[in-house]
Amino acid sequence: MSESVSVEPLKRKSLEEIAPASKKVNQNNPKDKSRNCPYLDTINRNVLDFDFEKLCSVSISRINVYACLVCGKYFQGRGPNTHAYMHSVQAGHHVFLNLQTLRFYCIPDNYEIIDSSLDDITYVLKPTFTKEEIAALDQNDKLSRAYNGMTYMPGIVGLNNIKANDYCNVILQALSHVPPLRNFFLREENYMSIKRPPGDTLFLLVQRFGELLRKLWNPRNFKAHVSPHEMLQAVVLCSKKMFQITEQGDPIAFLSWFLNSLHSALNGTKKPNSSIVYKTFQGALRIYTRTLLPIDATEEEKQQLLMNEEYQGNLPWSDDSSTLARNAVLRLRFTKNTFFIEKNNTIVNFPIKNVDFSEIFQPEAHEKQAIYDLIANIVHDGEPGSGKGTYRTHILHRDTEPHSYAINGTQEILNYPLKFRFGETHKTMDLVKPFQQ
Repeated sequence: MSESVSVEPLKRKSLEEIAPASKKVNQNNPKDKSRNCPYLDTINRNVLDFDFEKLCSVSISRINVYACLVCGKYFQGRGPNTHAYMHSVQAGHHVFLNLQTLRFYCIPDNYEIIDSSLDDITYVLKPTFTKEEIAALDQNDKLSRAYNGMTYMPGIVGLNNIKANDYCNVILQALSHVPPLRNFFLREENYMSIKRPPGDTLFLLVQRFGELLRKLWNPRNFKAHVSPHEMLQAVVLCSKKMFQITEQGDPIAFLSWFLNSLHSALNGTKKPNSSIVYKTFQGALRIYTRTLLPIDATEEEKQQLLMNEEYQGNLPWSDDSSTLARNAVLRLRFTKNTFFIEKNNTIVNFPIKNVDFSEIFQPEAHEKQAIYDLIANIVHDGEPGSGKGTYRTHILHRDTEPHSYAINGTQEILNYPLKFRFGETHKTMDLVKPFQQ
């Protein structure tokens, strides 16, 4: 007598079923979804560019804008019927970054993505610097590597020439290497508490300049160049189109306007040290006046004035023909004759390092600071005249062995030690900073 035994077929269990409870992913739990998004490998860092204005590519709106981390385009919203939602469904792109809150989302599933591997993207969008990092900037001699493999020196980064904005780029590059100004704008908290009148657009210059400096000095950029698009748009707006992107202007006029506008936007006044611009660039000039004899004065009045202390004493006689005149060339400008415009062909030999200005300072100022270094030099190449030629800048990078870099557009074209002289027949403008002993 035989008995029948029923045998159930062996079922294979999935990895998810045999995994410990702590390792299982619950698709209904938002927290599990946030930390285990299956679309992170679709992010393409090569196409990410956060230098342009944060506008929706469809509606041109600035409100609630998200960046698609797969194609790099900007879209508005993330809920149903929004441009970001429709792009996600149609293109199959699911990872987005809110450009205001710096939070990542998966669309159309509409859950927040929390993953430490995305921190580099957040840092590129909004770089931050500690006080210790800022203090060590001038001692850094290490090259950084961009995501595309190119190497660059933080701070020595090219600015894109959109059309004819090279005259602005060289000024922005030069100002980015003035340590007091740079250190102030690298920390956003230094100026975000400043209150301006409602509807004031001038403070936009401060915000955009701070953002640009942080990108220029970012050691973790995805690319080895920066676009000043947002900075230049703020310049056009605040200058009421006096300085344009499409037309080349005068860098000296732009420098004067830009520093004065920054000073006003920072609530600066005529009082000493009322803004970082005043502290860094404002000097003091001692003026001497002398009373002149009136033309219609009587002999008695003339004799009385001549008895004043300023008219007493003997002046030593000197033969001016036996001495060599000592002239200080402050600025080379285009010279204009009757027939055509030409450049001044005077060769100027200017020391680069440890320039002693004690001879032109007052005696009480000698002990404070009389030794200066040249940190930037701006030259004009090509024919003189409005809209002709191009501008480039020499930038001093003070590391263990100081070098000067020549920047033309987005490329570093020269790298040489400080043992050279500026003897070029170009329009030049020198910017000096105190030498820290």
